[in-house]
Amino acid sequence: MRIDLYIASSRIIDLSSKDLMSAYAELIDTFGTLLPTPAKRKKILKELVDREHSMTSYIGEGVALPHARVDMKRPYALAIGRCPAGLAFEGKDSYEDIRFVFLLLASKKAKNYLSFLASLARAFQDKSIMDQLWMAREKAEFKRAVRKAFIGTDDRPARRRTKFNKLLTDEAAKIAKAAECSTILVFTDVFPPSLTPRMTFPNFKVVLAGEGVSEEDKGHHRADATLAVRTLSRSRLSQLRAAILLGLTRDIFGFQDRVCCIGGIPGSGQFDTVLVVDVDEEFESVIGQGDEMLPNDVSAEALERVTAIATDLATAGREGQSIGAMFILGDHEEVIKRSKQLVLNPFHGYGPEDRSILNPFMDETIKELALIDGAFILQGNGVVESAGCLIQAKAYEIELPGGLGTRHAAAAAITHVTDSLALVVSSSGQVTYFRKGRMFTLFEKSEGRAL
Repeated sequence: MRIDLYIASSRIIDLSSKDLMSAYAELIDTFGTLLPTPAKRKKILKELVDREHSMTSYIGEGVALPHARVDMKRPYALAIGRCPAGLAFEGKDSYEDIRFVFLLLASKKAKNYLSFLASLARAFQDKSIMDQLWMAREKAEFKRAVRKAFIGTDDRPARRRTKFNKLLTDEAAKIAKAAECSTILVFTDVFPPSLTPRMTFPNFKVVLAGEGVSEEDKGHHRADATLAVRTLSRSRLSQLRAAILLGLTRDIFGFQDRVCCIGGIPGSGQFDTVLVVDVDEEFESVIGQGDEMLPNDVSAEALERVTAIATDLATAGREGQSIGAMFILGDHEEVIKRSKQLVLNPFHGYGPEDRSILNPFMDETIKELALIDGAFILQGNGVVESAGCLIQAKAYEIELPGGLGTRHAAAAAITHVTDSLALVVSSSGQVTYFRKGRMFTLFEKSEGRAL
């Protein structure tokens, strides 16, 4: 997502307020004509403060990320405030750790609102971005740090890399033509956001895949589609599998497609890999064709987010250790009938948006609750119904490879007897996709860099 398009220098301020409500009011005042009336500003302030009572806006690393949906013409707008002494709110200690407040307003008509919010939240996990913000001293220096962190610099890849990238993309187009590929899949995470060269491939369907890929990128490269796929630096084939799986669920790819994939080391600024994949050979024998890929009530966006969280649990987990977990997506009423709550449901009583897997504030909640034994049960749109559930489905005719545990058996059984899909994260760091009782290894944790 192009976060820099929605940052204005006039809305980057040093906060004078010491309490959270007054600080939010200061930031709201910077929006000027976007919120023209005092009544409108007061309403938004009340909404933001009310939300703090049910879910904190503090997301760690010294950052608070309050957000609200409003009636305005532009899709998004950001106000950024710095508070070196922290903020006070109802005596809660965590607010004293806040040093930066990023207030996001989104139009009620804005598309992919939660996806934009998630992209912004993920940016604060980047140590290079946070270091720039923490090291700034004067206000002018802080403004420059924000611009540099989110807008990037005017640097360009070295001439040697630029020449090599053009050589490789030209050769990839020749290979795709000779192999009779229908699609070229480009992994954009190879380049930092501000340094991505323009890539066009006439006569091919072009799909962009990456963690932060946006609609702006789609237009810039004249691509046909984008796929939000989390970067997996240790296993590029796993990222490729995830991209093709999600592309199949969104009808971007078909089983008869042959795809030419172009990638490299994330953040390196240089392509180094061209790979041709026959979709049917990779997926059809395991998953099946057509509408079997995705249950009727499951959205592709929900699957994308669950896949990203499952991958995080597998690769990072807690303190670098993988955390085992199971996510069951779709046909939730039938799934619940075949499950038993092992602990009090931690999601009971919360609204749908607060329970949505698309909400970036849910990431840490899910990761913490993954430490509890049992499965997560989700609606097809990504709203979490419950956690800590024992799956009681039985399917005696299912056969699984030896060495798999009870999570895998339960996932195979529940997807066999209900119209759902499941993602299982094993304690070894493997992520496995289940559909109609069949399994497909989506990601295998490995040491060192691998294709």
